[in-house]
This record gives sequence, structure tokens and C-alpha cells, in this order.
Amino acid sequence: MYGLQTFTPRMNMLLLVLFLASSFASSQKLSIEKTNFGSLSSGEEVQLFTLRNSQGMEVGILDYGGIITSLLAPDQTGQYEDVVLGFESLDDYETRNPYFGALVGRYANRIAGGRFSLDGKEYQLVQNNGNNHIHGGTKGFDKVIWNAKPIEYADRVSLELSYTSKDMEEGYPGNLACIVTYTLTESNELQVTYRATTDKKTVVNLTQHAYFNLSGDFSKTILDHKLFISADEFVPVNKELIPYGEYAAVAGTPFNFNSHKQIGRDIEDSHEQIAIGKGYDHSWVLKDYNSKIRKVASVLHPETGRVLEVFTTEPGMQLYTGNFLDGTLPAKGGGTYARRSGFCLETQHHPDSPNQPSFPSVVLEPGQTYRSETLFRFRVTE
Repeated sequence: MYGLQTFTPRMNMLLLVLFLASSFASSQKLSIEKTNFGSLSSGEEVQLFTLRNSQGMEVGILDYGGIITSLLAPDQTGQYEDVVLGFESLDDYETRNPYFGALVGRYANRIAGGRFSLDGKEYQLVQNNGNNHIHGGTKGFDKVIWNAKPIEYADRVSLELSYTSKDMEEGYPGNLACIVTYTLTESNELQVTYRATTDKKTVVNLTQHAYFNLSGDFSKTILDHKLFISADEFVPVNKELIPYGEYAAVAGTPFNFNSHKQIGRDIEDSHEQIAIGKGYDHSWVLKDYNSKIRKVASVLHPETGRVLEVFTTEPGMQLYTGNFLDGTLPAKGGGTYARRSGFCLETQHHPDSPNQPSFPSVVLEPGQTYRSETLFRFRVTE
């Protein structure tokens, strides 16, 4: 026969801590919360969808521009902090946003002269970057309200966004029906899948334009982050950041990230391409392009132990190191965003591909489906 168990005060405290920890863990679950984020100058209301998993990761996404407003990721102590740049105000997103967290289309990156030809017919796009076209034009996909559909599964939560870009919108031919789905998994992965169809021959190139700072402290730069890119070549550009139409080897240049290297190590190098971009603002030619998803990059923040791994189906990735942030934009939590306080890893086709026959094609025909997938995986160093 067993006697009654006696608990000491210390044992009671330990049991209480274990109980509270268990209760907290059990209270975390997969969910999507919808809240109002304000109204645009047009009077249209904007909704914020917050995706959560049971690990503690959260992603905030607007139906306006598909914008990722926040992303909470853990450090090596288990502390979750926001690691993407953004604004607290909808007015800032509408009037002064340098594509923080936005979905970009119809064509991500630049098109020379804002012109391209299909079957002998020339199309003139909006010129919103000097003489060139960038990121879909004056009112690209980052500035429209998408139809939003939250979806909950047993092991993940998704937000499906749909939008149809009308024929000749911003100068592009064809009615382009797009569906972009954000999915947060229990493995701290954010999946972004893109689908599009058209009723007229057109060009399409979509991407996600989040600015990351894995320190979780937006007053710090990203120069201490260590970056790996799976690429032996990059795309050189002219002074307007338009490609010459050829690739260049990264070996022996500041563009070699084939092993983890601090972003800041060569960012002030005298290389001509560094001077043109005022840092890194170039497309890398990713290895093993065959339309299947594969790992193409990883970033480590040594101080917090946060790691971001990038997987994609795309042939290229634009690294942008926040070279034009100048301390005038308000930061979340106070202060401003200084130069190089964020970096972008924009998985996409190369700039000006419609005018560069040697680059992978961006043409979409009626009856075809544009498909692209990118996955952002967050973990910590072991």
C-alpha cells in the first residue's frame, strides 16, 4: 500500500511553473484573425488578417496590396520579434511606401523604356522609374485591394488573395486573373504561391517585396547579417539599372555569396556594379533552375541566432540592401528607417526579360497557367 505523497514548497512551485507553461502552449493554436486596418483616401476599407501557428509565429497581411505588415520569428532564446519593415499607419502604406511587404506585379522589377513587343505589336507601359517601368506601374498590384479568403487546415492556415487585372491596365495586354496564397505552417514556414491565367498573350512576373531585418531591432542595419546565395552568376546593369543582356561570373567579385558572408563586407567596394547600385540592387542567376522548388539562399543573424532560408521555383532573385532608405520614413515602434536597415530577397525573373531573348521567358499565353512558388523558412542556429 502506498502512502500519501508529500510535496515541498519548492516542488509545488515547480509544478505550478510546469502547469502554466503547459497551459500557455495548449492555448496557442492555428488561427486567422480579421480586423479593420482603416480606410484608403478613396473610402475603401482595408482589412488586416493575422495568421498564427501554435509555435508562436504570426504574420500580418493586408488585403490592400497583399502587404505583409509584420512577421514574428523566434530567436535562439525562444523570444519572438517582428523581423519585417513596415508602417503602423495605412496612410503611410498608401502615400509613401517603398513596396514594404507588398505583392508586386504585373511585372516585378524594371522594363527598359516601359516598352516590349509581342508578335510584332509594341506595348507602351507607364514610365514610373525615370524613362523605365518598374513594379507594375503607377498603380500596380501593391496598390489594389485583393479579394481575401481565409482558409484553416489541421496543420496550416492560408490566406487566398485574388485579383483580376483588366486588359491594358497600366499598359499590359490581356485580362490577367491572379491568385496568390500565403500559407503559414507549423514548421515556421511562410509559403507564397502564385497562379495566373490570361485571355490574351501577355507578360507576367510576380514577387513578394518584404524587407527583412532579422535582429528584430529596426534601429540597426543589416550589414552584420551573413548571406548565402546559390548562384555562380549575376546580371550586370547600366546606370538606369537595366540589364545589358548578359550574365557575369560572381567569382572574384563582391557578388560572390557562395558561402556565408556578411552583407556589409564588400558593400562599399570600388566595383563598378556596386557603385551603380549604391550597394546591392541586382539579380542573381540561381542554380538548378528547372521550375522545381529548391533552396536558393539563407541568411543568419549571428547575435540572435535567427536564420531565414529561401526556397523558390524562380530563375532569379533580386538582392536589395535598402540603399535608398534615408531616415525619412517612420519605423514601427518609433524612430525612422535608416539606410540599409532592411534587405529584400525578391524571387522572380530577371529585370527587362521581355526585351532580353537570352533570359528565361516571361510570356504567358491563353490556355497556360503561370505558376510560381516561394517559401520562407525561419529557424534558429543549433
